[in-house]
Amino acid sequence: MSLQAWSHPVAAITDEERQSRLSRLRERMQAQGIAATLLGPTESLRYFTGLVWHLSERLLGALMTDDKLIYIVPGFERSRVEMLPHLPGEIAVWEEEESPAALVSRLAGPTGKLALDDALPLAFYHAFTEQIGAARLIDGGPLIRALRAIKSPAEIALIQHAMGITLDIHRKVRDTLAPGTAASEVVRFIDQQHRAAGADGGSTFCIVSFGEATALPHGADGEQILKSGDVILVDTGCRLDGYHSDLTRTYMLNEGNGEFERAWAIEREGQQVVFDAAKLGAPCESLDMAARNKFAHHGLGPDYCLPGLPHRAGHGLGLEIHEAPYIVRGNGTPLAPGMCFSNEPMIVFPSRFGIRLEDHIYMAEDGAHWFTTPAANPYAV
Repeated sequence: MSLQAWSHPVAAITDEERQSRLSRLRERMQAQGIAATLLGPTESLRYFTGLVWHLSERLLGALMTDDKLIYIVPGFERSRVEMLPHLPGEIAVWEEEESPAALVSRLAGPTGKLALDDALPLAFYHAFTEQIGAARLIDGGPLIRALRAIKSPAEIALIQHAMGITLDIHRKVRDTLAPGTAASEVVRFIDQQHRAAGADGGSTFCIVSFGEATALPHGADGEQILKSGDVILVDTGCRLDGYHSDLTRTYMLNEGNGEFERAWAIEREGQQVVFDAAKLGAPCESLDMAARNKFAHHGLGPDYCLPGLPHRAGHGLGLEIHEAPYIVRGNGTPLAPGMCFSNEPMIVFPSRFGIRLEDHIYMAEDGAHWFTTPAANPYAV
């Protein structure tokens, strides 16, 4: 989105913040004896430089050394890169018959470790092993992801505003639904509303499920028509300056279904115990376990058994809709201020219905906070 068209009450990420990110990256590189870090055409490239580029078979990225930022660019794309927003830096081009890995090797120098963006395709890694040798290559994921996992106040403000946009659209959807509504109509409506609210390119995704299809965590193929008495699940989000929203609501239109009400209340309990377990310093896996223990108390599960919770209780969120930290068994990463993640311990009753209530949490110096207020009851959002 062009900053000239920016109309939101929160600010876009500034070049000053990106320069600060680069400084922190360089500090970590020096502490770990890393000579250079290569970013591919990934969300990490956007995070550190502001340059947005999509993956192809041609390598475009940025090389960070102790004192330089060098963009690695196919020759015929140079003019386009120069037109796009990005931090100032040198541009080193490679032509069609040349090897971009050889170019990076020359620029990185003959010695020292080269950290590679962990989102680079394997084909690029093989090219670097031929030019540099596997012994000098290291996984840049831990280096990069540790920085990206701690969100700044500006990042949290963008996510907060995007979440507010999406929650408002959820409420509008609830008010428009009636028996006979097609899921595809709802998807189109949500996309139109996200666009009208100034989100980057409308909805980033949208799952609309009715009835038994709500038991499928990522929805069913084909068209669905809402019938009277159906459970409704809507999961959608948008982006604002690249930062995601992601919210799920599950409800019914008409009151009186005791089975659904009881299951919904258990789901909401599971979501609340995850929030209550979100203490600074707590391992991520302890939040997942809190939800499973709560569900087991109600006779659901155990573990990933159904009826019960078939997947992790949450995922990190930022420039990627799924990123660190993951709220999952085996992840001992301690929660720290700036971490943002979903809280969505879904309950699935196979061939009947599923209930997912998804809100997100951000960790501050005083502990956990909701980005959005959880749903109040089984018939509202």
